[in-house]
Amino acid sequence: MRPRLVIFAKPPAMGRAKTRLAADIGPVPAMRLYRAMVAHILRNTRDPRWKTLLALPDDSLNARHPVWPPDLPRMPQGPGDLGARQARAFSAPMTVVIGTDTPDVTARDIAAALAALRRSEAVIGPAEDGGYWLLGLKGPARPGLFDGVRWSHANTLNDLEKRLPRPIMRLAAKRDIDDGTDL
Repeated sequence: MRPRLVIFAKPPAMGRAKTRLAADIGPVPAMRLYRAMVAHILRNTRDPRWKTLLALPDDSLNARHPVWPPDLPRMPQGPGDLGARQARAFSAPMTVVIGTDTPDVTARDIAAALAALRRSEAVIGPAEDGGYWLLGLKGPARPGLFDGVRWSHANTLNDLEKRLPRPIMRLAAKRDIDDGTDL
């Protein structure tokens, strides 16, 4: 079975994505930046070595947008917090999940994460703000894996690392873009 890359995204529409950034720089510039980030990530992470899926909110699953390639398979994120939604993405082995907040993620990063999963049970790419930009699991997520993780918090990474199966490999830290201070 081919490994999977699941890219979590929100619809590139005002009020649906980058709301904290929009509060700092305005809704139109924030949406333009988000669209550019999504297009950049999709262009730079797709690779025939893995199956790429776009995970979208359920109400956007059939929506069309120029930044979403029509040939890219989609999957529903489902309800719940980020942990509940990501747990569903880890239903198959050798899965790597990323979001769209870290525009410098490349196919090389995904390949490194998948290589790390050959030697470990989990791989994580820490974000400089205490979160993470990538999570990979060798096997399906065990029930409750994400329980107790404080989301959008300075300790998100620490909370999650305590719950991940061992051994864990770490990738290099990257900067994500959440608000105007990240630009």
